[in-house]
Amino acid sequence: MDLEGVIHSHPIKKDSWKTVLTLAYQSLGVVYGDLSTSPLYVYKSTFADLHLSENNEEVFGVLSFVFWTITLAPLVKYVFIVLRADDNGEGGTFALYSLLCRHARVSSLPNCQLADEELSEYTKDGIESNKRNIGWRLKLTFEKYRVLQRLLLVLALIGTCMVIGDGVLTPTISVFSAVSGLDLPLSKKEPRYVEVPVACIILVFLFALQHYGTHRVGFLFAPIVITWLLCISAIGVYNIFYWNPHVYQALSPYYMYKFLKNTKKRGWMSLGGILLCITGSEAMFADLGHFSQLSIKIAFTCMVYPSLILAYMGQAAYLSKNHDIATSSKNGFYVSVPVKIRWPVRAIAILAAVVGSQAIITGTFSIIKQCSAMGCFPRVKLFHTSSKKHGQIYNPEINWTLMLLCLAVTIGFRDTKRMGNAAGLAIITGMLVTTCLMSLVIVLCWKKSIFLALSFIFFFGSIEALYFSASLIKFLEGAWVPIALSFIFLIVMYVWHYGTLKKYEFDVQNKVSINWLLGLGPSLGIVRVKGIGLIHTELVSGIPAIFSHFVTNLPAFHQVVVFLCIKSVPVPHVRPDERFLVGRVGPKEYRLYRCIARYGYRDIQKDDNEFEKDLVCSIAEFIRSGRPAFVVGTEDMENGENMTVVGASSSNVEGIRMCEDDGNLSEMVGTSELREIKSPERPRKRVRFVVPETPQIDMDAREELRELMEAREAGLAFIMGHSYVRAKKGSSLMKKIVINFAYDFLRRNFREPTFALSIPYASTLEVGMIYYV
Repeated sequence: MDLEGVIHSHPIKKDSWKTVLTLAYQSLGVVYGDLSTSPLYVYKSTFADLHLSENNEEVFGVLSFVFWTITLAPLVKYVFIVLRADDNGEGGTFALYSLLCRHARVSSLPNCQLADEELSEYTKDGIESNKRNIGWRLKLTFEKYRVLQRLLLVLALIGTCMVIGDGVLTPTISVFSAVSGLDLPLSKKEPRYVEVPVACIILVFLFALQHYGTHRVGFLFAPIVITWLLCISAIGVYNIFYWNPHVYQALSPYYMYKFLKNTKKRGWMSLGGILLCITGSEAMFADLGHFSQLSIKIAFTCMVYPSLILAYMGQAAYLSKNHDIATSSKNGFYVSVPVKIRWPVRAIAILAAVVGSQAIITGTFSIIKQCSAMGCFPRVKLFHTSSKKHGQIYNPEINWTLMLLCLAVTIGFRDTKRMGNAAGLAIITGMLVTTCLMSLVIVLCWKKSIFLALSFIFFFGSIEALYFSASLIKFLEGAWVPIALSFIFLIVMYVWHYGTLKKYEFDVQNKVSINWLLGLGPSLGIVRVKGIGLIHTELVSGIPAIFSHFVTNLPAFHQVVVFLCIKSVPVPHVRPDERFLVGRVGPKEYRLYRCIARYGYRDIQKDDNEFEKDLVCSIAEFIRSGRPAFVVGTEDMENGENMTVVGASSSNVEGIRMCEDDGNLSEMVGTSELREIKSPERPRKRVRFVVPETPQIDMDAREELRELMEAREAGLAFIMGHSYVRAKKGSSLMKKIVINFAYDFLRRNFREPTFALSIPYASTLEVGMIYYV
C-alpha cells in the first residue's frame, strides 16, 4: 500500500531529542506493560490442543505466526499508520470517532453549535464539494441517513466495550500467568490450591491501591518493564544458542503455510492463543495523549519489539527439544527459564504483570469518562489522584466492579487456556473496530483515495477476521465472557444515550418563548432578591421550561439569573481561554444571562469553588466588553442572543479578575494600570473585580458589574430539575421498557448531576419535573 503522504492535518510540535527519549523511557512503564508480559501465556494457550511432530513443524509454525503477527499488527498497522490518526495529540477509539464527527456531521451530541467549530482544536479540512469525489459522496451519505450515524456510534461503542472487557481480562490473565510458576515445585494433583488464592490476593491488592494513584510509584514502572524486557531477551538468547540455534528459520512465512496445512482445524483454532502475543497493542494508540508519536515509536522499535521476538524465539527453541513439556499442562514461560534464576524471574514477572494491569485499569477509568462525556454512559464522579499528571483519575464504583469481575473470572476459570480464549476475543474485536474506523478516517479526514481505504481494511481486516473466527469458535470455552460483558455495557450505554437524547428533545420542544419573557417586564412579575441563581439546563438556546415553573410558582427569585449549560464537544480538550460562551437572555435590565461551559471528552471539570469563580468572571468580562445586548425580533436565532467567547479567569491575563476575601477592603489591590470596583461595605465575604484601566467602561456597565458583585456576595444557588422520564401514551412496548424501566433504573442508581458535576448540596435546589417522551 502506498501510504506516503498520509499525515496529520495539523502541524506537529517539535520536541527536543532529550524530551523525546525521556517520553520513550516513561512510555515503557505505561504503554507496554501488557504487551511485554504476553510471553507468560501465549505458548501455553496455543499448544493446549496441538500434537507435535518430530520435525518441529508445529513449533516453527507457531513461532512464524507470532513473529508476523507482532510485525504486522503493532509495528506496521499501529506504529506506521494508526498513530498518525491522532485527534490533536489524543488517541483511542473515541479519538477516531471524534475525528469522524467533525469531518462529517455525525455527532451523537444533541446540543452542538456552530460556535463549537471555531474552537482551536476543532480544526478540520473540508472535503472538496465535488459530486465525482467519492469521499464527498460518502460524507453526504453519512449526514443524510441517521441509521448510518447510529451504526457508526454502535461500532464505536462496541470497540469501547471490548476495551472495558479487556480491563477485566488482561489483569486476570497477566497476574494468573505470573503466579502460575508457583506450581512447579508442588504436587501435580492439586496445584491450583496455591496459584488461585495468590492471584486473588495480588488482584485485591492491585485494585486497593488505585485510590492512591500511580504517580507515587510511577517512577518505578519503567525500570520494572525495562528489567523484564532485558530479562526475557537474555533468556531468549540463551535458549536459542543452548537448545536450537536454527530456530531463526521459523521466521519464514512458509512455516505458517505448512502449519495450517498439517494441523488443519486444530491449527486454525490455535490462532486464538497466538493472537494473545499482541495483547496491549491498542494501548499504543489509546495512551498517545500522554506521550508523543515519536517517543512511542522509538520505545517499541528499539526496545519492545526486539525483546519480544527474542523471547518467543527462545521459548520456541526450548520447546523444539522438549515436546513432552510443550503439550503438557505445565507448558508455561517458566519451564524455559534456567532453574537457578527461576525465582528472581518470577518476582520480576509478577511486578511486570502488576504494572501492565495498572495501565489497563487506569485506561478503563479514562474510557468510561470519555463515554460519559459523549452522553453514552451514566454520570460518574471521577477523582484526580495527581495534581500534576493529566489523566490520573479514579472512580471507586468502577474500580470495585472491575475487581469483583476479575476475581470472578480468576476463580471461575482457574486456568490460562479459558482466560486466554476470553481475552483474545476482546483484543481482536477492538482491533477490528479500529480498522473499520481507520478506513473511514483515511477517506473522510485524510481525503485519500477510496482504494487506499479499501486496501487498508482488506489487508488488515482479513488478518484480524481470521483471528476473530478462531477466537469466536471457542465461545463455550471462555470466549463468551467478553461477549457477555460487552453486551451488558453496550445495553447500558445505548439505553442511557437514547434516554438522554429523548429528554433533550422534550426540553427543546417545551422551551418557553422569548415573547413570554418580554411580557413579564424587568422584574419578571416577582420580587428579585440579592444573589445569583444558576439554572442548570442542557439547552444552548431558548428559555427552559423549568424557569417558567419557578417564576409562576415562587414569589421571589434571584437578582441575577444565569442559564448554565455544561456540555461536551467532540474535541479532546477545550483551551481555558475558549471555555465559556456568554450572552444575554432578554434586554440588559432583566439581568438574565446564558453561560455555556464547554469541555472536551478528555477534560476534567474543576471543583465547585474554582468553577464558580471562573463563571462569575466570564460574565463580568462579557459585561465589561460591551457586546451588543439583545437583538429583538430574531426569534430563535439563539433566541435573540449574541454569544461571546470568554476565557476562564486563570487564562484571562488582560481581562477582568475577581478577588474574594473576608477582610477589610480599604487596602487597594493592583497597580497604576488597574482600578477596582468595590461593593459597599458589609460584614460578609467581600468580592471585588480588578479591571484594566483601558478601555473605559460606561456607567451602565459599572452599575451592572456592581450588581453582579453584590449578587456574588449574597451567595450563589444552583437550581436543577429532578427529572422523571416516562414514555408517552401510545409508545411501543419496547420504548416503554427502555424508558420506564431501563433508563429509570440507571438514573436512580447512578450519580445525581449535583454530585457528578461537583455542585455543593447546601446551595442546591431541585424541582421535580415529569418528562413524557
